[in-house]
Order: sequence, then structure tokens, then C-alpha cells
Amino acid sequence: MFFLRTEQTGLVFDVQRYCVHDGPGIRTTVFLKGCNLRCFWCHNPESYSQTQDLMFYSNKCIACGKCFELCPHSCHTIADDGAHLIDRSKCTLCAACAKRCFAGALTMSGRMRTTADVMKTVRADAVFYRNSGGGLTVSGGEPMLQSAFVTELFQAARTEGIHTALDTAGNIDPREYDAVLPHTSLILFDLKCMDETVHKAATGVGLSRILENIRRMGRGSVPVWVRVPVILGVNATTENMRAVHRLLADLPAIKKLELLPYHNLGASKYENLGLTYKHSDMKAPSKELMAELIGCFADADYQTSA
Repeated sequence: MFFLRTEQTGLVFDVQRYCVHDGPGIRTTVFLKGCNLRCFWCHNPESYSQTQDLMFYSNKCIACGKCFELCPHSCHTIADDGAHLIDRSKCTLCAACAKRCFAGALTMSGRMRTTADVMKTVRADAVFYRNSGGGLTVSGGEPMLQSAFVTELFQAARTEGIHTALDTAGNIDPREYDAVLPHTSLILFDLKCMDETVHKAATGVGLSRILENIRRMGRGSVPVWVRVPVILGVNATTENMRAVHRLLADLPAIKKLELLPYHNLGASKYENLGLTYKHSDMKAPSKELMAELIGCFADADYQTSA
């Protein structure tokens, strides 16, 4: 067992057990808050902020009025049509309302957790990791915005023989990866688009740092799985996929490429955060298009799936 002299803490917004899509085998995926991309299709908008967020689930609200009494800034009101409204411009995230909402309609997304605390959850499923080849995945958001916590968590997991996977979008100073990669068993690299202008419009950031990191990791010693979300109007073209293929062709650490079709399963989270999801009419790519796009990698030396 790994004992810590000094213990890091991380702002965690979810821990999901028995995951099968975040690396090999059965995994525990730890989701960290904070992201420096703003992909308009994001299904984890609660990961954007590096602070807690107040989540409101209107379907759970029983209109008991307790939050009206407790909020020191009068953020909660009832509209003429009976809708529960929250003035988030007044909210200081004091959590007074969420702490006393026994219906669970108001909750705080994000909790500071220590490495030891998270490891208790991870360790509980060690037998499943051994039997399936699974382990621990850290995702987000962008987990490398909390790189010290990820490094210590991975060091603890690896000491106990647990496989570790880092899910990153690569928009990070390359030096931030130096400490964590020696304790990383697998890199899951989320690559969005190969056109600089389109990438910046869709995610809010440019490509240069991302490409620098994928090239660096692709020539390193840690195996890399590249994951490309397929978004109509952004990257769902053979031109884009061929550009991805050219990028990966000379990177020996690339072991797998996954094309992930868009879905809108996270759309309701925007409403829970008081945000508007502006792309509710966006369609998922067809099976025929996905087959055409994965065909761009037919001669790849790495495994491909869509």
C-alpha cells in the first residue's frame, strides 16, 4: 500500500465505477473539474469551472421553499408560471441551499478529495481490474490542470499494481506531463480537428500546443490511444480523417484510434447549470458516414474502431 508524506487534493466532480469505455477492461473513472477548451458539443459542462458549481434538477424540486429561507442573497424566486428560478449572478456558491435540499434538487458539483480518499474507492474494485485487465482512468475536463494531484494518484495506484490511464486533450504546457507520465500505463488523447480555423471556432483554442503534445507522446514510451469525437460540420469529413492519419503515421506509440460518434446525452446538464444548450438539433453521424471515415485508416499500423 502507498503511504503519503504530503497528500495532494483534487476537485472531483464524479467517480464512475465499472466503466468499460475509458481504456481496457473494467475501470474506475475519476472526473476532475477544470477545462481550458470549450467544445460546443461537450457532454460534461460541469467540468468547465475549476470551482464548485450549483446544479439544479427541476424534476426533483418539490417546492418546499427551504432554499428561499436559507439563501443569504435571495437567489431563488418563483416565476408567475410556477417555475423555480435562480439568479446565478447573485450566487456566491455558499452551498447553503444545497446542504439542506433533502429532495436532491440542488446539489454542488465538485468536491475536494484527497489521494487517499479516492484510492479507497479505486482499490475497492481491484479484483475486477485484475480479472479484466482494467484499472484507473482520470478524465475531466482536462485533468492535467490538476497535474500534481493526478501524479500522486497515479503513483499510488501503480504502487498497488493498478493500471493507470490519463485522458487528456493536450492543450497543456508539455512540461506538465513530465512528472505524471512515468506513472502512466496508457494515454487516451482526445483529438478534435486538424484544421486550425475550425478547431479554434469549435473549441476556443488553437492547435499548436495540442499537436506538439501528441507528437511528443507519440514518440514516447507510453502507449497512446487516440480518440476523435465525430461532429458534423466540424471534423466529420474524409479530408480531416486523412489529415489525422498522416499525423499519426510516424508516431510509433500510437496503438489504437477510436472514432466516437456525437451524442447529446449531456444536453440536460446545461439546463441544470443555468446554461443553454444551443445545439439540441445536431444529429449524430450516420453508420454509413462512420464506416466511410474509419475507412481512411484502413492501412494503419494501429488498431482502429468506430
